Amino acid sequence: MPKVTIDNIEIEVPEGTTILQAARLIGERNAADRHVVPPTMCYYSSLKTSGGYCRTCIVKVTKGSDKDPRPMPKPVASCRTNVMDGMVVANTTDADLLDARRAVTEFLLINHPLDCPICDQAGECHLQDLGYEHGLEASRYQFERRTFDPIDIGTTIKLHMNRCILCYRCVKVADQLTDGRVHGVINRGDVSEISTYIQNVVENDFSGNVIDVCPVGALTDRTFRFASRVWFTNPVDAHRDCPKCSGKAVLWLKGQEVLRVTGRKDQWGEVEDFICNECRFEHKDLKAWTVEGPRKIDRHSVIGQGHYELKRQQRMLESAAPNVPELNKAKQPDR
Repeated sequence: MPKVTIDNIEIEVPEGTTILQAARLIGERNAADRHVVPPTMCYYSSLKTSGGYCRTCIVKVTKGSDKDPRPMPKPVASCRTNVMDGMVVANTTDADLLDARRAVTEFLLINHPLDCPICDQAGECHLQDLGYEHGLEASRYQFERRTFDPIDIGTTIKLHMNRCILCYRCVKVADQLTDGRVHGVINRGDVSEISTYIQNVVENDFSGNVIDVCPVGALTDRTFRFASRVWFTNPVDAHRDCPKCSGKAVLWLKGQEVLRVTGRKDQWGEVEDFICNECRFEHKDLKAWTVEGPRKIDRHSVIGQGHYELKRQQRMLESAAPNVPELNKAKQPDR
């Protein structure tokens, strides 16, 4: 099996592994090494042919392989570049690479509006994270920003095309998960946009998953629209018997009210099991679910910064689900 070194950390991976996948294996092996994992906006491991659009995952290959040690002449997309034996990759250790990634971030933000104060995606937005880490304090763009006329794509999903970065995730979800795609990318160049076919709306059993895969606030949940900021809610893992999907979801609670339902995401922000629209939109009653416990929140999340404490979650669960004795008996460590 080929060996690759990323930011001075070596790992042996199966043949055909991409640089991004190898970096994630390093991060899974040791959480302290997660800095070697490049950011992603368009790649999604469970969606075939995803990746290669946004260029945020670019890395610098300083040594191609043991057979051909020449460096690659320019940064490459780690999600589309396979590992070769003896390859050496720089992600955070090369200043020129970080400048290139900063330029990509600036490019993505050229037309992206400053909607964070009113956007439902705020606090969960990958572009916010990327902009905070690599963006500039002020925009150098002096021209009129690209704008699109709003269109109605249904009663459950809200499309904000002005915020879209054309990552194609929602199109691939519709292609690979649903039984009849009615939306896609139309036009070309700077007028490309996500839209539906004439007089069609996005409504099928799994269409709501386009909300979960969208890395920005271009596709949001109409039923959660302006209901609450995400950091004021309390996410818990829950499940129900569902004939269409796994029934495993995250409930976002305010008191005992279910404000929204989403799929469960892994440490890379990708949905583990896609859920159906019935679970997502039609079961907002806490009694319809079996609550498993507090959702484990990633350390960098705004939800985890200061208020999402396990003791508070335990008190909330005891009042919200008194009929689940396992939750009442569970003891959480002090923080």
